[in-house]
Amino acid sequence: MVLDYLGKDFSYLKNKKLFLFDMDGTIYLGSKIFDGVLEFLDQIKKNGGHFIFITNNSSKSASDYILKLKEIGIATNEDNFFTSTHATILHFNKHYKGQKIYAQGTRSFINELKEAGLNVTDEFDSTANVIVVAYDNELTSQKMFTTCKMLTEVKTAKYYATNPDWVCPVDFGSVPDCGSMCFGYEKATGRKPVFIGKPEPDMINIVMQKFGYTKEQTVVFGDRLYTDIASGNSAGVDTVLDLSGEATINDYSESTVKSTFVLQSVKDMLKLYE
Repeated sequence: MVLDYLGKDFSYLKNKKLFLFDMDGTIYLGSKIFDGVLEFLDQIKKNGGHFIFITNNSSKSASDYILKLKEIGIATNEDNFFTSTHATILHFNKHYKGQKIYAQGTRSFINELKEAGLNVTDEFDSTANVIVVAYDNELTSQKMFTTCKMLTEVKTAKYYATNPDWVCPVDFGSVPDCGSMCFGYEKATGRKPVFIGKPEPDMINIVMQKFGYTKEQTVVFGDRLYTDIASGNSAGVDTVLDLSGEATINDYSESTVKSTFVLQSVKDMLKLYE
């Protein structure tokens, strides 16, 4: 038997085939990759498995993430990523194709929406049918002003946000993420968004369907209970909380959201191969 942080045997995870990883706080923090990550990803490939990074962080495109992971030693391609931006594009192409969309986000986020064929602007537009806010590490006071004006004056526009995360982990601690930004907009305008990314199960279900894996073959790793673990639970797959990022064991004890297993970090998975 190989026991997790709470004394539960997690040996059968060795037989999983689809491993879905959150990134910030699970695989790396800032520019520092966690110990054991490279070795574990190699073991997944040796066992004929597949790993995908599913992240709520929409500030970077898949191409940006490929370069970032290359810098820390992980070789990937676009099939290794599914982000809240991808989920947003799928949702908007299904429900709002051709309609005007006001978007607040990074240049990378805006470009991804445009490249997907969406009718996007980042300027005030009273004819917009949709407003979407993403995690924006390029946020300016002018962007905030424009978004608040859109939310206040274009009341007929549907309001979405890419993800509900309160904070984004960085090497010195954390900074406000999309959920915190939207909370500020709620206080300023009275409007709440519909969140698209995790904890909704869509990202997980889409990836399982795309690569042909079952729920029984799939496991989700993440450091946040209210997004990563909640989305895995909603999708009906096994989940692993890593205590390497946001959530602490006290958070776990007090939360109604529970994972299948709790590990100190991804490195604990290497015990299965010793």
